Amino acid sequence: MGKTGVLLATITTTALLSGCHAFEVACPAMAQASGVAVTVAAGYAPAVKTLHVKACQDGKCKEDTLELVAGSVPVDLGCADDSRPDAVCAATAKPDGTQRGMLNLDTLGESPLDVTATGRYTNGKPLPARTLTFAPRASYPFGEQCGRFVSASVVLDAAGLRQDR
Repeated sequence: MGKTGVLLATITTTALLSGCHAFEVACPAMAQASGVAVTVAAGYAPAVKTLHVKACQDGKCKEDTLELVAGSVPVDLGCADDSRPDAVCAATAKPDGTQRGMLNLDTLGESPLDVTATGRYTNGKPLPARTLTFAPRASYPFGEQCGRFVSASVVLDAAGLRQDR
């Protein structure tokens, strides 16, 4: 085999070996908070003074009175120069009238979850007990190689509890 043959064999072998190499993918070093996120809808939030939530999954329950904070939505303020990919861009948060809270759990799996919300109206009367059974959602926001995130979120309004999108 001449010099050309050796060079061609070397290039072919290198290309084949590098094509079969499984390159590592960097995953974000983020831990997932296990819990149930609760949003009190904007039209209902002004009437709710306190909110107590109980969540049960696989025979284990946890409950607490949630600290409710004002909810918000992001507002895009645009970029300094839309024609440049490295342009400085900005956003801000705008209150949306909702109230949000979180019931922290020790673990959260994909099996059915029972969530019950109770509490008090601002006039002191009790909120009607609302219960919802649903399956938390699993997703791979950073790709399957980075692991699964399981989330559970509900919305409370005058009609009751519903799973958040």
